[in-house]
Amino acid sequence: MNTNTQAIQGILSIAALICLIVGFFDLFSPEINNLLYHRLFYVLIGASFFFQAPTLTNKNLLYPMYAAAALCIIGAFLPQDSKFIAIKTIGLFAGVILSIFNRPRQVRR
Repeated sequence: MNTNTQAIQGILSIAALICLIVGFFDLFSPEINNLLYHRLFYVLIGASFFFQAPTLTNKNLLYPMYAAAALCIIGAFLPQDSKFIAIKTIGLFAGVILSIFNRPRQVRR
């Protein structure tokens, strides 16, 4: 993974964490909290998954990671009362699980 990709992922992850914290503690008006907590957070996480996908060591996980990123981003733009709103959470969980399975295995001696 090159340094630029790592820096971009780091910035996206920190920004997503800030959105999550701000939205959770209701620091702003309900409209801004909704934007941060239910929309921008998922867009940032989806973008992070998008940048992470080409760096995966297991290339079989490349397209599933892109799909997880797309689910997060598309789900973020759906209306809150949509019956498909859960796709953003599915994308989040899928991306996290794919990230975990991508970790290099440690050899025990």
